[in-house]
Amino acid sequence: MKDERKAKKRFIITETVLLFAAAFFEFALIGYKTTALVLAGIALLAALYRLIDVLRRKNEKTARALKRILSACVVLGVLALAAIEIPIIISARTDESTDAPYAIVMGAGVNGETPSLSLLNRLEAAKSFLDEHPESKAVVSGSLGEGEDISEAECMRRWLCEQGISPERIIMEEQAHSSSENIAYSLEKIAEDGGDPHGKVAIVSSEYHLYRSKYIAAKLGAKPVGVAGHTNLPILRVNYFLREAAAVLVMWMD
Repeated sequence: MKDERKAKKRFIITETVLLFAAAFFEFALIGYKTTALVLAGIALLAALYRLIDVLRRKNEKTARALKRILSACVVLGVLALAAIEIPIIISARTDESTDAPYAIVMGAGVNGETPSLSLLNRLEAAKSFLDEHPESKAVVSGSLGEGEDISEAECMRRWLCEQGISPERIIMEEQAHSSSENIAYSLEKIAEDGGDPHGKVAIVSSEYHLYRSKYIAAKLGAKPVGVAGHTNLPILRVNYFLREAAAVLVMWMD
């Protein structure tokens, strides 16, 4: 009986900490929704295991079977997540040879007229690419989203110009609302500029987003190389890698 009270106390403390942490990431911070969902999911799993332990006192055979099924589902889920994350992680770096006549800079959120942290990370990578390849041009891609006073493309153009990049080297693409549209519409802009949309093109994006972006570009006939913008905050980076797994799964199923 004493051990049961201790187990119940540990369960209540664990659930409280997990749910409080989930609420904190969801409501107190911006961009950590996936982390909040993961913590809430762990809390749900802990609750299910607790219910099975309670059931064991009434029907041990059924409880044992349910625990095996639940544990098998958890293992399969972890293995599936690992299988999706492996190519994402492998692609999360700048490729060795990024010499390309054009770079597509993938859009991200804009806070009013100011680039979000993710967009700033991508812009810094784009600036480095353009400095290293003075003959190359950049296609900045992204439309006007909710809470944005200017389009993502315009925000990127302004930032790059402020950093000394010539406006003549920047091509605007302001219609895209998704990663697929970013790539497709940008390749059209490259063709309009006289470039080869099926040739080598640099994809500038956050490290976690490069696998999906390059996959889409290759599917559209381009020869993509990745240029990684590194997410500065470690917990936010993990959050985005986990979120990206869901997007990649949807892409594979499409």
